[in-house]
Amino acid sequence: MARIVEPNTTPVERVDVDPVTLDLVENGLRNARYEMDEVLFRTALSPGIREQHDEFPLIADPSGKMVVGQFGLSIPDFLAGFAGDIGEGDVLLTSDPYACGAAISHANDWLVVMPVFFDGRVVGWASMFGHMSDVGGKTPSSMPTDAKTIYEEGVVIPPFKLYAAGELNEDALRIILNQVRVPDWNRADLNGLVAACRTAARRVTEMCARFGVDTYLSALDALLQRNYDAMKTLLHVVFEEGRTLSFTDYICDDGVGYGPYELKLSLTRTGDKVHLDFSGSSPQAIGPVNYYLNENLARMFFGIYMITVADPQILWNDGFYPLVDVTIPDGSYWKPKHPAALNARNHGIGRVFDLFGGLLGQTNPALLNAAGFSSSPHFMYSGNYSGGDRKGEWFQLYSIGFGGIPGRPLGDGPDGHSLWPSFVNT
Repeated sequence: MARIVEPNTTPVERVDVDPVTLDLVENGLRNARYEMDEVLFRTALSPGIREQHDEFPLIADPSGKMVVGQFGLSIPDFLAGFAGDIGEGDVLLTSDPYACGAAISHANDWLVVMPVFFDGRVVGWASMFGHMSDVGGKTPSSMPTDAKTIYEEGVVIPPFKLYAAGELNEDALRIILNQVRVPDWNRADLNGLVAACRTAARRVTEMCARFGVDTYLSALDALLQRNYDAMKTLLHVVFEEGRTLSFTDYICDDGVGYGPYELKLSLTRTGDKVHLDFSGSSPQAIGPVNYYLNENLARMFFGIYMITVADPQILWNDGFYPLVDVTIPDGSYWKPKHPAALNARNHGIGRVFDLFGGLLGQTNPALLNAAGFSSSPHFMYSGNYSGGDRKGEWFQLYSIGFGGIPGRPLGDGPDGHSLWPSFVNT
């Protein structure tokens, strides 16, 4: 478990925040979250991040609760898997889903987490992960459809300090980049992730200086509470007390000849809370279609779906999490045991939204939609140029596309991906 080193231990005083100040803080955080995206898009080299926007930012409160972000990830689970002290100037990196409680879900995702310090204390966290186009392994682009273990899928980075007190661990980075096919892409994308998190940290410290730490942190509490209150009302409106809804979807094949895999989700509301239960789903796959689903991500997916289709003006954050209990059986498709392969977990991400649509549409047709995100097609090509000035030079060609859910604009998938394919070579 991580130990946070804070020179300033003076307790923070919680204060009432007036509506105007709260609105300023909320929109400052929203803008900082979008600025994180722009910093990364303008510095990344890989098409997956620069064009297809396969990246996900987050700004959290001191406990790790997301206040603004996209898609979600679990900073508390990451910190639980990190052994050591964390201080000002540290930047942490991992790509190992099994070491961070599935804060990320396959080795292509490189996750950067950094504390935000102001006046000697942690006032929040900035985090971002992005899908690296190649992380080594047995096939270009590192998504082998016949993989049976994560070791076949590329370099797996344990949680460590990429920067310690502001100093880059150059040796560790050199070892990591030596495992990948397009190290220039990975280096640029990783630098962009770090720069985006540092940008968020600057914006947060600016607000702490402008409003005061007590007011800023109290505003975060108010934004989380507002989300909690809104979701509590929404759950009472949409779900009947005590009634259990269930829906089952299937994945036909896991890439190595086994299947179909049954994916089941049930929901029951009891009082103010709902229970999401993935019991009854198939055991983990032998092939790479497993989706290691973090419980907090399951909550976030549920909240994204509910807010998008019912009240899209609600700010997405972690405030409603206490209202949603989640059961995911160990050893199942949704929580495979190490070292199960994970690279093709995109099918699982899509099935989560399809399950919500099929489940919630049983009582409210407005919440039902076609299974537009039930697969996430990735097309990778590589080889050598046969002629011209680049004859013999190796290339990688990459195409990816996603679907959408109700309420999202054209060109935006349910987790923020662009709908449009991108083709880029080296």
